[in-house]
Amino acid sequence: MSDVFAQPDDATPLDAEEREGLLQTWITTRADLNEAEQANIDDAVAWIDRRRNADLLTEGFVFELHKRMFGDVWSWAGSVRKTEKNIGIDPQQIHLQLGGLLRDVQYWIEHRSFSPDEIAVRLHHGVVAINPFPNGNGRLARLMADLLIARLRGEPFSWGGENLRDIGMLRAEYIAALHSADNHDFAPLLAFARS
Repeated sequence: MSDVFAQPDDATPLDAEEREGLLQTWITTRADLNEAEQANIDDAVAWIDRRRNADLLTEGFVFELHKRMFGDVWSWAGSVRKTEKNIGIDPQQIHLQLGGLLRDVQYWIEHRSFSPDEIAVRLHHGVVAINPFPNGNGRLARLMADLLIARLRGEPFSWGGENLRDIGMLRAEYIAALHSADNHDFAPLLAFARS
């Protein structure tokens, strides 16, 4: 039996209190957890489809979307993280930085500061860099970028075309692209989103 909390080394680890937030007692393996989270994410996508006119660029939407994506699995879904992680900013700065990012994205759209692809990828990177939640930030960020590119009438992203949850070359390429974006080079992340 695999450890239900085993994750790739580059993933955000959960602390003991966050692990206690697991709601489903039937989850005993990592595969069970992945299955439950994916079912919850599928439900969130259906919820989004019924809210085509929702304002994506508000903190309220970000927190509600995370809750919809993970709320059947984790008690802390949709709640700002309270602890330091291996990635992300000081938890006390999350609301300030997230609000700033969302305002920046609105500005970039209004002023056509970047291509639609780059605006969506910059949103994705910003959410990952802030890392507002105990876990699920990458999946949230990719879904937000997908929603935004659809709103901007762009083609859907492929995000490498495979599962990024597990260790592998694809995930390593994704993490390397995020690190390049940390250094203001968005070309690798743009290429990965379209690969």
